[in-house]
Amino acid sequence: MNVVYLSPHFPYHYHRFCLQLKQAGANVLGIGDAEYDQLAPEVRSALTEYYRIADMHDYDALVRACGFFTHKYGKLDRFESLNEYWLGIEARIRDDFNMFGVRGNEIDRIRRKSHMKERFQAAGMKVARGRVVRSVEEARGLILETGYPVVAKPDAGVGALDTYRLDNEAELMRFFHHKPPVDYIMEEFIHGIIYSFDGLADREGNLVFHTGHVFSQGIMETVNQARNLYYYSLREIPAELEALGRKCIAAFEVKERFFHLEFFKTAGDDFVALEVNMRPPGGFTTDMFNYACDVDIYRAWAQLLVNDQKKLAYSRKYHCCYAGRKNHYTYCHGHEEIMDRYGDYIVQADRVPGVFSSALGDMGYILRAPDLDQVLAVTNFIQAVQAP
Repeated sequence: MNVVYLSPHFPYHYHRFCLQLKQAGANVLGIGDAEYDQLAPEVRSALTEYYRIADMHDYDALVRACGFFTHKYGKLDRFESLNEYWLGIEARIRDDFNMFGVRGNEIDRIRRKSHMKERFQAAGMKVARGRVVRSVEEARGLILETGYPVVAKPDAGVGALDTYRLDNEAELMRFFHHKPPVDYIMEEFIHGIIYSFDGLADREGNLVFHTGHVFSQGIMETVNQARNLYYYSLREIPAELEALGRKCIAAFEVKERFFHLEFFKTAGDDFVALEVNMRPPGGFTTDMFNYACDVDIYRAWAQLLVNDQKKLAYSRKYHCCYAGRKNHYTYCHGHEEIMDRYGDYIVQADRVPGVFSSALGDMGYILRAPDLDQVLAVTNFIQAVQAP
């Protein structure tokens, strides 16, 4: 099997996907903008060959790279990045080289939030009231229906970039004055706790692996208000969350892909569909899959692609939590004190690359324990800040 992997050096820990592809027997053909000798040794060792292009947005250069690989290795079987930013490029390349996966005529349903909302509704799920608005007048018309606050986010955005909560007319006018020249969807603000349904589906859309997470707050609040974030995995998935997750997998025709589905759980215990992401959940969540269940999700994905291996034996042994710390806070407990007291619970503690720090913090701890109360106690200790 010939697998082209776009940007194998970013994010860094995703080189494990490439390594497992290679160990499963695939030719792993990397395309990126970094010089080969600047790639980490782990990345280089995971690749069969690497083709450098100067600009990752130069589609003609990507086509030439794939043409080179086709001439040398034969037909290309997969084109992947596992990165939301490149979903559109992936679809174009699959069209041009006739590869399995999401194609150009399908991409809007997994990239445009307005299309997601339509598919959620067609599947009978609850959604936030909202629609694409292109003028102040259209926005005011929506707000007459929903009231303030509302959330404005790019219809085809990545994560929580350029996403805003608007609480009044002045903020609405300020938003339209500075709005980027792209379509925005505006929705009523839903008060609730964010739950995710995450995992990996096989080539027929059956679940190879699935789990769920609970978030301390949304990424929008984390970024825009510079808060610390934590989120943890569940050992038992709420029945309604799993039912909705499985319904989404069918409605969005998820096949041979990771997925990260987001829902609000309201005070009335209703789950409201927020959005779908057809890629692994962000940050270090793939590592959290492994720590929570003692599995190797990188290997499971590679074996699925290369050998159509659909079975993964696992149980959710632990609650696994990510707790981030941002440098602008003064903390009650230093790193050494945290490790001395709770080192037995902490399975990973690393500096966070700058591009992720606005969401994940400057320092991230991953910890696990069978008992959720213990996980939350350690998390509170890590994130405790001194009073101003």
